[in-house]
Amino acid sequence: MKTSPLSLLALIPLLPLFAAGGTALMKRGRRSVAAGLVITAQAAATLVSLLAFLRTLGQEGSPHGTVSEIWNFPWLSLGDQTLSLGLLLDPLGAGMALMVSFVSLLIFIYSVGYMKEDPNFTRFFCFLSLFSAAMLGVVLSNSLLLTFICWELVGLASYLLIGFWFHKPEAAAAAKKAFLTTRIGDMGFLLGMLWLFSASGTLLFYDNGNGCLEQAALTTLATKTVCLGLAVSNGIALLIFCGAAGKSGQFPLHVWLPDAMEGPTPVSALIHAATMVAAGVFLVARMFPVFSATGIVSVALTTVAWIGAFTAFFAALIAVAQTDIKRILAYSTVSQLGFMMLALGVGSVTAAMVHLIAHAFFKALLFLGAGSVIHGVHEEQDIRNMGGLRKFLPVTFVTYAIGMMALCGVPFFFSGFWSKDEILHVAHQWPVSQGPFFLAAAAAFLTAFYMTRQMCYVFAGSYRGEAHPHESPAVMTIPLVLLAAAAVLMSIPATPAWPWFHGHYTGHAITLNLAKLVTHDFLTIAGLSVLIVATGIGFGYLLYRRVGKEDPLARFWAFGFAILARRFHVDELYQATVVRWLGWLGDLAVWIDRWIFSGIVRLVGALSRMASAGSDLFDRFSINLGFDSICDGLRDGGHLFSSWESGRVQAYLRFLGVGALLLLVILGWLLT
Repeated sequence: MKTSPLSLLALIPLLPLFAAGGTALMKRGRRSVAAGLVITAQAAATLVSLLAFLRTLGQEGSPHGTVSEIWNFPWLSLGDQTLSLGLLLDPLGAGMALMVSFVSLLIFIYSVGYMKEDPNFTRFFCFLSLFSAAMLGVVLSNSLLLTFICWELVGLASYLLIGFWFHKPEAAAAAKKAFLTTRIGDMGFLLGMLWLFSASGTLLFYDNGNGCLEQAALTTLATKTVCLGLAVSNGIALLIFCGAAGKSGQFPLHVWLPDAMEGPTPVSALIHAATMVAAGVFLVARMFPVFSATGIVSVALTTVAWIGAFTAFFAALIAVAQTDIKRILAYSTVSQLGFMMLALGVGSVTAAMVHLIAHAFFKALLFLGAGSVIHGVHEEQDIRNMGGLRKFLPVTFVTYAIGMMALCGVPFFFSGFWSKDEILHVAHQWPVSQGPFFLAAAAAFLTAFYMTRQMCYVFAGSYRGEAHPHESPAVMTIPLVLLAAAAVLMSIPATPAWPWFHGHYTGHAITLNLAKLVTHDFLTIAGLSVLIVATGIGFGYLLYRRVGKEDPLARFWAFGFAILARRFHVDELYQATVVRWLGWLGDLAVWIDRWIFSGIVRLVGALSRMASAGSDLFDRFSINLGFDSICDGLRDGGHLFSSWESGRVQAYLRFLGVGALLLLVILGWLLT
């Protein structure tokens, strides 16, 4: 570990942050300048991220990677306590920074074509750059406090981008829903952070042996217990997971994520692929030493595993019956994030991160491909009004098909096969229960099924729309080609035969060993995975190969399909329970305020008025009356004495004579 007084790591989030600030000061008409500034800054951040990533290659390390550089600095002093912030370079953060900056760069370039007609083009690029800066701050932070600050900036930027078309009521409502739902999870995150600071005395991850993720602090957290024998580390981890579940759309805080589709398509790609939703998975991976302080099978990790597995299956079921092209991908994202959480819960940070990186490329590809489809059919998003688009959008079709096969896990040339297979493998080996494994396997089948359904609806058959479709311009299709290439090439370092990602994250030597491809465990899980994918794609193709505007599954299973189409009525359930209860609490608070607190205020006001009236009477008829009488007496006396001042010497002599006579009389009386 090397401590640097000044780190170039700071440039990675600062470059897009400065670009966002510069763009915010520009006039609306400076479209080319704004896009050029933001894209240039993002390209520079990508280059610096690449240099930082190269510094982490080939290092020996601990099971969670080697910290090669930290940069800590004091931020705030409170008495004898000093809160420090810092940046951290390690394989976990460096890989994330490179992925986030590169995928964001491609999305920025794509946005030039997609948003070229939007009157608020400049403002859009300002928000994009702010989003990127905040997410890069999250992945490079060496302090949970700095992570939380950037975390909240990500939430702010997502609110601004989801509600970018604020003139649409649906977009404004989706932005508020995303902001408020994630704040619920963030409240748990905040409480966990405060508890961690109280228990360990620091929020720095690494600080030369004194950080909260280093052995001394972890031992303390694992040995202290609270109610029911729960270790402090598990309590803190569960609270932090609340924030991760909110950001990464885990059940039951998943409801905001599909509605985020109301924003422009580049926003959907940015949120669902490279930035916001990945933040929750990354947070659990970063805090994994706390989650596993009491062992790989801990209360916190078991909770993460079950919630992740259930979310993967639950969201995949809902995706089966959706008709909006972006909403299908949104529920797919929720499901894939569940896979990542499952991997973390069963103790494999590497499997989760490999799937996160692979998913970033092929899901960005799918969302941008969906945007190309929407652009090509003149803003239509209902897949029932598409069809036959492979002839009109050839580049989009080929790249979208690659993304679809990567997401489904088609063997052997697509990254999703290897990353998903690894998750199924570690879930199958989990000693606690096989339940999460079976849920994940079912989710994998459903993924292949609903993506085949979408491909048939959008690209197969004949065109069912009205407007003539067309291919997107090169500024939109080139990023699709690059992402498709990445989705394929990512399969090379993810195979068990050459586990480059495993070696990079763990610091172990990376060797080529083809024998790992013929082991019993690998062949069993890989064979099952191939069977699942083949069955899902085959069943989907048989059911939807001649699809029309009416869904065949809706004919065969009307009741169940309606429930899935309505998303298990979770939103309605929340509306009928949580929202209504909060409304009742609000009404109760208004009643208490109006009739109790306001009554007390009115009573105090009336008593104050009575006191002031009594004070006025006392002042007027006691103090003022007595004071006025004294003043009148003094004034009358003054008048009397002033009448003696006539200015005539004779009168003064008479007074002297009378006075002398009186003195003689008094003197004579005293002498007798």
